[in-house]
Amino acid sequence: MASIPLNLAHANAGEQLRGAVPDAVYVHVPFCRHKCHYCDFYSIVDNRDRQDAFVSRIEREIEAVSSMVDVSRVKSIFIGGGTPTLLEPARLARVLAAISRGLHPGSDDLEWTVEANPETVDAECARVLAEGGVNRVSMGCQSFHPQLLKTLERWHDPESVPRAIDHVRNAGISRVNLDLIFAIPGSSTELWASDLEQGLALSPSHLSCYGLVFEPGTALSEKRRQGRIQQVDDELHNEMYELTRTRLGQSGYGQYEISSWALPGEQCLHNLAYWHDRDWLPIGPAAAGHVSGARWKNIPRLDDWLANGPLSPVVDLEKPEPARAVGEALMMGLRITSGLPGARIDEILAMDPPGEPRRRAILDAALKDGRLLEEGGQVRFSSQGTLVADDVLADLL
Repeated sequence: MASIPLNLAHANAGEQLRGAVPDAVYVHVPFCRHKCHYCDFYSIVDNRDRQDAFVSRIEREIEAVSSMVDVSRVKSIFIGGGTPTLLEPARLARVLAAISRGLHPGSDDLEWTVEANPETVDAECARVLAEGGVNRVSMGCQSFHPQLLKTLERWHDPESVPRAIDHVRNAGISRVNLDLIFAIPGSSTELWASDLEQGLALSPSHLSCYGLVFEPGTALSEKRRQGRIQQVDDELHNEMYELTRTRLGQSGYGQYEISSWALPGEQCLHNLAYWHDRDWLPIGPAAAGHVSGARWKNIPRLDDWLANGPLSPVVDLEKPEPARAVGEALMMGLRITSGLPGARIDEILAMDPPGEPRRRAILDAALKDGRLLEEGGQVRFSSQGTLVADDVLADLL
């Protein structure tokens, strides 16, 4: 959908925000040291020339948004990017303080996560995070093998990962997620097994293990198009995924979503808000929001975002629409390993236009051939069905 005029964008953003009672908040910090070749999130190389302007602008946005919404139900705040920990410590502290003033519900059970790249986390950074109220850090590790990191255009030293985690824990933050990527071109089952073992040795409370996706428009996809890199075949991809399920299960990590494993009680509340189709607020350039069935993104160019405010102009505004809501509810809910109650699926499908049998037929076919199972009133993907879950979910959407 094309961008809408800025004056109308402001009104529409305000219309969706006013009186909202969100379950979560997402804050986007776009700065990176280098653009990784697989990444399709909005980010820019940080020259530290716009950090102060960014922080001042985000303080204004948080203040404006907080005056319009009720944050009493917020259970999760997530600061992503980009690399939020690239902000200089004093500026990072200002962002955390603004969030505490305007968006923190005041409850002790709030989950507050910040994404970090290991080379950006030292003792001072970890101290700022802990003192600012952060109680969970998601570390972008991806691999412990330099040759695979080079393929992804990730340039951190693998030895920086345990150092960064030590800094975080020494500052008093015990909840740590590790992001790992499998099926990287040039990898093997043995290399992936080594990545898992090195990750487990760090005793994270949560692991996110993703099969590499060649997102459209990324440098990695362009390399594949030019024949400079070969995608891992499905058989090897599936072997790595099965190894992940087996090894993490043996180590006490429960799989609660297609790509997510956690120790008991350590599931990511923020991700669960997405998968349960809850409401969340967007703060910062390119941040996406979802309130009362409406979806939108804040304007994705930093200069445009800096030049407008205090509410961000928005793009891709989608008003509540039953057919879209049906697809999204099924796609999100079935990502969770426990699945959806059959009765809930019936409720969701009832929102489809009369005489529209497509999604019911997709579900029935997947149940018939064993990709989906129905047990105890719950519909979920089977072990084998999880390997093709993305295809089924895309069809439902």
